[in-house]
Amino acid sequence: MIYLKTDEEIEKIRKSGTLAANTLRIIEPYIKPGITTLELNQICHNYIVEHGAIPAPLNYRGFPKSICTSINEVICHGIPSAREKLKEGDIINIDVTTILDGYFGDCSKTFFVGQCSSRAHDLVETTKRCMYLGIDAVKVGGHLGDIGEAIQTYARSKSYSVVIDFVGHGIGTHFHEDPQVFHVGIRGRGEKLVPGMVFTIEPMINEGTHKMKVLSNGWTAVTRDKKLSAQFEHTIGIKSDGSVCILTEPDI
Repeated sequence: MIYLKTDEEIEKIRKSGTLAANTLRIIEPYIKPGITTLELNQICHNYIVEHGAIPAPLNYRGFPKSICTSINEVICHGIPSAREKLKEGDIINIDVTTILDGYFGDCSKTFFVGQCSSRAHDLVETTKRCMYLGIDAVKVGGHLGDIGEAIQTYARSKSYSVVIDFVGHGIGTHFHEDPQVFHVGIRGRGEKLVPGMVFTIEPMINEGTHKMKVLSNGWTAVTRDKKLSAQFEHTIGIKSDGSVCILTEPDI
C-alpha cells in the first residue's frame, strides 16, 4: 500500500533529506587516496549524530555500519572497512540515509578519487544524467514506468546497462515503503503518479553487463564482469499542488 504524505509530512522528510545531503557535502573533501572507508563512515556517523539524527543503515536488518561505501565494481551496499583504502583513480558511491524526528531522508552520490579515467568520468556523468532524467519524468498523471523508460533509454544510448535487481522505493516514517521504483520500464505502465507520493530514484548504471552477484557478507552486490558501476540517488516528493520537489538537496 502506498502511503500518501501531507505537505507537512513532506517538509519533515525534506529536513531529514537535507541533513543526508549535507552529510554527502561535508564528506567530499575527505575522499582522497589513502583514507579508509571505515574512516569515512565514522566522519559521516559523527556528523549525523551531532545534528540530532540517527544513521538509518546502522543495524538495519543486520547491516553493521552507518553508510554504504561502494567502490568501482561494487554496485551497492559496500560495507565500510578499516582494511579498505581508497586508491587514485577509484570511484566510490556513498549512500547516506538519516532518521530525523522520525522521518527518513535518503540520497547517494558517486565521487571521483583523485584523477580518474575518461571512461569512469563518462559512466559517472551518464549515471547522474539518468537520475535527473528520471526525476524530470515525474509528473502528476504520469506513471512509474515513465521514470524507468527515461533512465533506460538514455543509459542504453550510451551503451551502458541498468541494474534491474535493485530499485528505488517509497520512504517516509519507514526506510522502505511502497511503491517500488524500477529504473527500467515502459511509458504509461505502473502505478499512477499522484500528489502525496514520496520515493527515491536511484539508478545504478554499469559499464558492462547488468548482471550482479552478492558477496558472502550477504550485503555487497558487485558486477559479474568486474566492470565499473555508478549510482546517484535523490528522494522526490509530489506536493498537494502537483509540484515535484527534490527533498535531498544540501543547504550548506
